[in-house]
Amino acid sequence: MGSLGAAHSLKLFPAEVMPVLAPAKLRTDRRSTTGLRFSLNAATKQGHMHDTLIKNATIVDGSGNKPYSGDIAIEDGRIAAVGAVDGPAKETINADGAYATPGWIDVHTHYDGQVSWDDTLDPSFSHGVTSIVMGNCGVGFAPCPPGGEQGLVELMEGVEDIPGTALHEGIEWGNWESFPEYIDYLGSRAYTLDVGTQVPHSAVRNYVMGERALRHEDATADDLEAMRRIVHDGLEAGALGFSTSRTIGHRSVLGEPIPGTFAEKAELLAIGRAMKAAGKGVFQAVPAGVVGDIAGPEKWTTEQEVELFAEVTRASGRPCTFTLVQNGNRPDQWRNCLEIVERANAEGLRIRPQIASRPIGFVTSLQSYHMFMRRRTYLKLADLPIEKRLAEMRKPAVKAAILADDDVPPDQPGVMANVYGLMAMAAPMMFPIELPINYEPDPAGNMAARAAAAGQEVPECVYDYLTGGDGDQFAILLGANFVDGTFSVMEEMIAHPDTTIGLSDAGAHVNLIFDAVGPTYQLTHWVRDRTRGKRLPIELMVRKQTQTNADLFGLHDRGALRAGLKADVNLIDLDRLNLGRLEVRHDLPAGGSRILQSAQGYINTFVAGVKTRENDEDTGARPGRVIRA
Repeated sequence: MGSLGAAHSLKLFPAEVMPVLAPAKLRTDRRSTTGLRFSLNAATKQGHMHDTLIKNATIVDGSGNKPYSGDIAIEDGRIAAVGAVDGPAKETINADGAYATPGWIDVHTHYDGQVSWDDTLDPSFSHGVTSIVMGNCGVGFAPCPPGGEQGLVELMEGVEDIPGTALHEGIEWGNWESFPEYIDYLGSRAYTLDVGTQVPHSAVRNYVMGERALRHEDATADDLEAMRRIVHDGLEAGALGFSTSRTIGHRSVLGEPIPGTFAEKAELLAIGRAMKAAGKGVFQAVPAGVVGDIAGPEKWTTEQEVELFAEVTRASGRPCTFTLVQNGNRPDQWRNCLEIVERANAEGLRIRPQIASRPIGFVTSLQSYHMFMRRRTYLKLADLPIEKRLAEMRKPAVKAAILADDDVPPDQPGVMANVYGLMAMAAPMMFPIELPINYEPDPAGNMAARAAAAGQEVPECVYDYLTGGDGDQFAILLGANFVDGTFSVMEEMIAHPDTTIGLSDAGAHVNLIFDAVGPTYQLTHWVRDRTRGKRLPIELMVRKQTQTNADLFGLHDRGALRAGLKADVNLIDLDRLNLGRLEVRHDLPAGGSRILQSAQGYINTFVAGVKTRENDEDTGARPGRVIRA
């Protein structure tokens, strides 16, 4: 299991157990304070009983150091010792060489609504994630003025492709108005993993400026003071940061860019001063131009945006993270941005571009979005059960009609269903998804090549593929970071010392993107299976998903396997680790659908020392609590 080979078979134990860390500047909800009374001396007394003892693991501790063989003792929700550990335990697990890592920390999620109706928080939970940060991209549900629920739903649905019906029905509206009240609401609930959140710019601007925010008016002095106060109070209540989006690609379902998109420097600097006064929080941003000209010309270049973020970082004294991907319009833009970051960090700033570990992939199937979904003939069949829909679509006359039809645009210009046009344009560059899924495919296998080999036009080839099987066949467009058809750009980004891995969008784009499985994919592809380039060290991939993210957000009580830290642990059989088939489930409120992908190979996941998963199954434990900075 998880064999490292002869080169790593030596038992390299620490010479002595590290002392307990000083109490971190991090608060958890009162229901999650087990372990704060932890004493290392008690843990090492002769005959002392550990809660859990993991024996004979291959430890990848999150620091970036090489793996080593050893044991992990857990007591009162904390790691009691790492290395050569003996003594009795309530449960002893013989890891037999399986990898032990810190729990994954996903800093770019959108569970802001899902936390109301779901204590599981999949897809993250099934893939070893033990801490998440939501409230990204400037969208969220607090502060929420009385009667303002509809407006916030329209923003979230448009930007993050979460069905508005699910948000309306599933969110427990009325439990909060202010951001501190929202955090208190989170603190009343229990989950499979820990939940941190940020103050979203669109919600703040909407709360303060109302209709003027939707018209993108400049903030007045009074507006700036009100926003500064809301952000400060949110950070004081425990928010992990402040988020904003500045790309015109982020639009409400009504088709307009979201509030904050065009905010001037003075507004962001006012926010920065609020962060400085609180002495807390990360500034998270999606810059203009980062994905190219997909949605039209942006107001600023991404390089100008990164220079602005550096200025905000100087004013706030707080860390900054922003979305960085390669786009097809300006393939070297990402390098220019990293050069700006390098100069800024050299002067003492803390800026960590957030990167993806695989191309941001848009998927298509008959049960989600596809290029035929707005064809007139198809719309007459769209509500049929999948079996009956397939039977109709396979009729030659229906097929011919759909292929020849015009498209009927959706009523709302900003809904994600408008992606049908992109699906049609991108069809030649899409790849069929087959198990095992190859995310670094040879371009010779795309739909254009398949169509040529079959003597078909691309739309007909796609049609035949999607209507094959049981209607469960998916294809994928490998977008940003795949401009030259290789992973070479991502390899450079991952290796860069200033970057961190994020951008999973877990909980969002539920019928289009499934990048929340990234933590699992990073091990299967980059560490174990890659063939079109070099493989990367497991210690690098683990560090970028654990300690680096913990350090960025000031989560000093987690992110590493070290005595005194929170016992968030994954035990992984790397030889057996795999991703399952994509499946569409209708398990959101109001019957909303989403694409999920399972994982196989997680022997155990622990959150605060409590076993939440065993052999890829939910144990039913809910030790996760809200994180308060």
